[in-house]
Amino acid sequence: MDHLFEELEKDYRFKEGYHTCINCGTCTAICPAAEFYRYDPRKIVSIVQTRDDAQIEELLCSDTIWYCGECMSCVTRCPRKNGPGMVIMALRDLSIRLGYFTESEKGRQMLPLTHTFTRNILEYGYCVYPATFDWNDHKESGPVWKWHMDHLEKSLARQGANYQGEGPGVLRKIPQESLDELKAIFDVTGATERIRLVEDYSRRKAEEMGLSLEEYERTAFEYSSDKHFNE
Repeated sequence: MDHLFEELEKDYRFKEGYHTCINCGTCTAICPAAEFYRYDPRKIVSIVQTRDDAQIEELLCSDTIWYCGECMSCVTRCPRKNGPGMVIMALRDLSIRLGYFTESEKGRQMLPLTHTFTRNILEYGYCVYPATFDWNDHKESGPVWKWHMDHLEKSLARQGANYQGEGPGVLRKIPQESLDELKAIFDVTGATERIRLVEDYSRRKAEEMGLSLEEYERTAFEYSSDKHFNE
């Protein structure tokens, strides 16, 4: 696609985060993600500064833009008040809108993440919800968390939660009226359309890879190569 830089300029996050970068590297020095991943926010901003569509498209298709944790530590340290994290947010948005996210291993993880969090929000009113947490998918949480999940209702009751109960309290049942309002917010803000985009582009990539959408989603969730980390 031509005019990728012009598309980025339309994003308010890009307008807020991209000013007069002097390539000092302070953002990379403070970045927690750069400590672990092969990731350099200074280089990303430098690429964007070229306004070269070919280089920007390469970014949109890469794993690189998905390493950022959006902590915005970069904003607090930049001497020119740039926000590489906000530039990353704009790049991610454009990558999803154009379907480039399916070209990278980390980008393809958008499908399981979208399904997990949006389902929890729309069906239960919570981003993370015990009923949808499968310990077998998160064994890194350890045996204590497995015990907690095996004795969920009893454990939460001891902590004073009102799990799936009526009325007030932690993890209470969210009224359908409130869930309907959440759905309306998703519709109005474009989140519902974003979910559709992620699913449609992921379905096309799954077909290209010879996988069902379910197989594609499971692979995106489970597989992670070792190419992402610093040595």
